[in-house]
Amino acid sequence: MGMFKRMKAMKDMIESDPGMVAQVQQLGAQAQQVAAAQQAAYQAQAMRAAGPQPVGAEAGADLEPIAGVSIEEFAAVSKGVAAFGYDPAKRPEIAASRGGQPAAWRTAHQGWDERMKRDRAVAQFNQLYRAA
Repeated sequence: MGMFKRMKAMKDMIESDPGMVAQVQQLGAQAQQVAAAQQAAYQAQAMRAAGPQPVGAEAGADLEPIAGVSIEEFAAVSKGVAAFGYDPAKRPEIAASRGGQPAAWRTAHQGWDERMKRDRAVAQFNQLYRAA
């Protein structure tokens, strides 16, 4: 059987059972979901095996306070915002209630966000947030 005859036979088969095409598409989507879940599980396992990354000297300059706001203070103020539905307008007010300057807080907030994106050790902020 020639290549064109096989292609026509496949086309006829697909047209005769459109439900089969939908099933194949569903199976493909499920396979992608399973692969993504496995990848996430492998990454989580690797993170657990590596253990918690210490927040400290290893992060060096990235843990220095920004505009006078330490990462611990940043975590505490960030957690305080939760009581206000995570309204970002409340951050300077909460910082001021803890003795911080609202203008310094704006600078610090932006700086800590950027540091957490680029440095995994600084991203351990979540441990401090839970403890605050």
